[in-house]
Amino acid sequence: MTICAPLAARRAQAGQFVMLRVGEWGERFPLTIAGYDRESGTITVIFQPVGKSTALLAALNEGDSVTDLTGPLGKPSHLEGLKRVCVVGGGLGCAIAYPQAAELYRQGAEVHIIGGFRNKELIILEDEMRAVSSRLHICTDDGSNGHKGLVTDALKRQIEEGNAYDAVVAIGPLVMMKFVCLVTEPFNIRTYVSMNPIMIDGTGMCGGCRVTVGGAVKFACVDGPDFDGHEVDFDEAIRRSAAYREKEETARHGCGLFKGVTA
Repeated sequence: MTICAPLAARRAQAGQFVMLRVGEWGERFPLTIAGYDRESGTITVIFQPVGKSTALLAALNEGDSVTDLTGPLGKPSHLEGLKRVCVVGGGLGCAIAYPQAAELYRQGAEVHIIGGFRNKELIILEDEMRAVSSRLHICTDDGSNGHKGLVTDALKRQIEEGNAYDAVVAIGPLVMMKFVCLVTEPFNIRTYVSMNPIMIDGTGMCGGCRVTVGGAVKFACVDGPDFDGHEVDFDEAIRRSAAYREKEETARHGCGLFKGVTA
């Protein structure tokens, strides 16, 4: 979705996000800035309608408006000086991984991209990722695109083939990022992950997005969202991410919680 947001587009950088709200009684939720055009004053977000709020966003038509948009938020990704990088994206994480890969490519780095999806129907941004990488490998859980496997297996294979990466950037489900870090740690490869925990305001005031990094509490919305993956307590983050699963299911299937919300 392309959104006219001149102030956000003017300052947006790779790795940052916006907070959106749809409808007077809608909740605030974060989406990564997948692209921006400073000249036209627009930003691009990529999302999957899996809950009530994203369903409301998906129901908007061309010319409609979101109720609120705040951003860019979070710290931009620090990608300067990297010469050879492998960017690993899992599912919709590729929507976040792509702008990071594009920025690395713009800076002259050699970029390899590994993308993982459940099946070939869910593959996104294939042409865009190919345009900003010298090596692109897309695999699916069911092998429906002809390449069955996990991103971690593909990453380990590329490292063992002799690719000396300055860094690995991993973005996707928490479990995926955890196991990417377990692959890179024995090789002492710097690994950056993008954390997207529960967020409420996106400005550091609520504390809902706290994650433990290097034994210290950090707030993903203002200290991140990028962190050293080898220092993230993924087990804690995974437990916290499930805290509202029951309420999310209730909202998704239509209770009175969002009564009066319209697109």
